[in-house]
Amino acid sequence: METMFRSAGLLMLAMLLAGCGYHVAGSAAHIPAGVRTLAVPIFVNDTQSYHTEVALTDAVIHELNTRTKYRIVSADNPADADALLRGTVVDENIAPLTYDSTTGQSSSYLVTITAAVVLKAGDGQVLYQNSQYTFRQQYQSTQDLASFIQEDSPAVKRLSRDFAQALVNDMLESF
Repeated sequence: METMFRSAGLLMLAMLLAGCGYHVAGSAAHIPAGVRTLAVPIFVNDTQSYHTEVALTDAVIHELNTRTKYRIVSADNPADADALLRGTVVDENIAPLTYDSTTGQSSSYLVTITAAVVLKAGDGQVLYQNSQYTFRQQYQSTQDLASFIQEDSPAVKRLSRDFAQALVNDMLESF
């Protein structure tokens, strides 16, 4: 009987120590507690697309400033930062999505951007890395040439906000 109680007690202790997999948001951060400052240089653009790297970088800095306690320092001197977040725009593709049956012209497009990011501590240790962030954003094209507005740039900005939110979530949450 005593052996059964001892076994049951050990089993309960093991279950308590194992937990159920849930945790408080922010408690499983990839970023060590000693990191207080981050440097975020302009992302590298390995594509032929113009200014996408700036939109992504600006969105990430804005998201870090508004949602975290980290101070973003100048990327000109990354040695002043506790950690360095580097990004690369790996691919950008704009493809027709729908067509106007009367004119045969594209009426909407899908922009797809793939980016890679790596967050490194001051000692070079990789704190977070993802080489396959892929985001898509649809936009409508203007058929009237007199009132033509280039819509791909606003689509990239919307996509950049989505990317930044996902990146900061992933860096902070470890899910």
